Amino acid sequence: MSDDQDQTRQEFGEAVNMTASTLEKWLGTDESKEVGDKSSGESTGHASGRRIVTLLKTKRDDLTDSDYQHMRKVVGYVHRHLAQKPDGDVKDSRWRYSLMNWGHDPLED
Repeated sequence: MSDDQDQTRQEFGEAVNMTASTLEKWLGTDESKEVGDKSSGESTGHASGRRIVTLLKTKRDDLTDSDYQHMRKVVGYVHRHLAQKPDGDVKDSRWRYSLMNWGHDPLED
C-alpha cells in the first residue's frame, strides 16, 4: 500500500465520523432524501453516502483506485462544507443533513 493510500484512508477516517450502520439508517430517512442536488433523481450526496457505506465495509486490501478517488472526494467535500457552517443551531439544518449524507455528523465532532 502506498503512502498516498495510507494518507487517504487516514483523512477519510477523520472526515467520516459515522459508522456504516448509522449512515445506512440515516440514508433511509426522509430528511436524508430531501437535501442536495437532485438533477438525476437521487442527490449526489445521497448516492455518495451509499458508496461510503460500502467503502466502510470493504477490507483495505480490496479497495480499488476508484475507491481511493471517491474517498478523496468525500474528504474534500466535508472540509469545504464544514467551512460554510451557518450561524445558529444546526441540529435540524439542511447543512447538517447534507454533511450527514457524506458520512459526517458535525454534532459528533
